[in-house]
Amino acid sequence: MGLFSRNWNRPGPGVPKDLPRKKGAARFFELLGREFWELAKLNLILAFCVAPTVVVFFLGMFGAYSGITFLLSLVLAFPVGGAVVACVYYITKLMRDDPSFVWFEFKRKFLENYLQAAPIGVLCTAFIYAQIMLWGSILLGEGGEGILWFFIALLSLLIFGMITPYIFLHFACVDLQTYKTVKNSVLMSFAYLPRSFMGAIQGASLWIIFALFFPVSVIAFPLFIFGGVTVSMLLCLMWVWKPFDTHFKIEETLVKRMEEEENEENQEGDVAKRK
Repeated sequence: MGLFSRNWNRPGPGVPKDLPRKKGAARFFELLGREFWELAKLNLILAFCVAPTVVVFFLGMFGAYSGITFLLSLVLAFPVGGAVVACVYYITKLMRDDPSFVWFEFKRKFLENYLQAAPIGVLCTAFIYAQIMLWGSILLGEGGEGILWFFIALLSLLIFGMITPYIFLHFACVDLQTYKTVKNSVLMSFAYLPRSFMGAIQGASLWIIFALFFPVSVIAFPLFIFGGVTVSMLLCLMWVWKPFDTHFKIEETLVKRMEEEENEENQEGDVAKRK
């Protein structure tokens, strides 16, 4: 009875302005529940950007593979870097509880960064393709020293997963030359080693689960296309964003800028009232 007689239009206590953010798993599931459809949209845009290079690469692998096909797949990877930067930027905005629109933010950040991020994007794509071929040869037993190559592949993949989030965060949030970006990212990944390590593991966790349960997990592949990549990015960035933000004071700077803009607007309003 109380359910239907209650006045739902009556203002409630609201959310306290200084309410601290949740942490850890609670924060992840809060963001996932609140922003899942935005992450899904972002994932589809990213999938559209990387589809040409991925399709050509796998057609080459399972068809008449040749060096020309591999080179063509890398040429088609030109927009990958800018697309990843745009995704990382948008996810950091969600983590800061900063309201935004997926397509607008993606398009703006992509156009700002695709030229600078393109070489890194191509190199990352080449690394991932090399990993796919290496793991394929290990699993098929084509390598002469399988255990050695297994550890080499695993270690290189871990280091890659630790460094690249910082690189794309630099592109998304800091204006630096590319070589300084790479240098800073390497230093930060080892300076904040525990968080970098957990970011790499968490970011790869969905893919590890997919690989462990292959080929049964193939039935879940549409879910990866729909949201798997951006959810993986969120898992990773929840570990590495804090040290990055502490180092560059991104949120502090944005808050100060917003306060300054509000003060300027208030002053302009006061002047207008006096007139």
